[in-house]
Amino acid sequence: MPEFKRGDVSLNYEIHGEGYPILLFAPGGMRSAIDFWQNSEWDPILTLSPHFKVIAMDQRNAGKSVAPISGSDGWGTYTEDHVSLLDYLEIDRCHLLGGCIGGPYCFGTIQAGPERISAAVLQQSIGSDNNRDTFYDLFNGWMNEIKSGHPSVTEAEWQQFRSNMFDGDFVYNVDREFVSQCETPLLVLMGNDVYHPQVTSREIADLAPNATLIENWKNPETDNTVNIVVDFLKANTQ
Repeated sequence: MPEFKRGDVSLNYEIHGEGYPILLFAPGGMRSAIDFWQNSEWDPILTLSPHFKVIAMDQRNAGKSVAPISGSDGWGTYTEDHVSLLDYLEIDRCHLLGGCIGGPYCFGTIQAGPERISAAVLQQSIGSDNNRDTFYDLFNGWMNEIKSGHPSVTEAEWQQFRSNMFDGDFVYNVDREFVSQCETPLLVLMGNDVYHPQVTSREIADLAPNATLIENWKNPETDNTVNIVVDFLKANTQ
């Protein structure tokens, strides 16, 4: 498997297909990794690689990617990984597609370099909706799985990292003002559960000037999901 190293960080990634690049951010919360796409409502690796160069990755400390942990870690840490991977692959401009936690990852990458992102698909983005305990539990479960591999990290640092990720509002890493000024074309595939609140998807679509909301997409064969996504990405390839 290809591997990108940046200091003490090692990021596992895969490339499928040819053509205009699209970087995927998998669902799975803090465990966001390539394998999660196999159990998703549809697999963009399989369905998009005939049309695009699809880059899938394991986030740090998920799947086969590893990195140190500190209390200063947060959304910006992940954005640095994403931008650095694009730089390493010499990709000046691309699409993004993020499922679940990948919604905020998309916004972070757009914010870091809007000129580099042609369009983004936000598949049931996570968001804040009286569900902080839910995301704390999600973080804690991931933390307990990897904690033994990071013995020098104190409990206070773990808690600060968790707060950095999930104490925010809306989509956590960007505010409503940013989304309202985000000119990047967005295709918003609506969420509808405690992790992926419907209100978050609807608010993103209402705020962003170039957003399209798709309410029904979880039955790809009947909802025409794949064709909708492919047509959207092709229309915004530039």
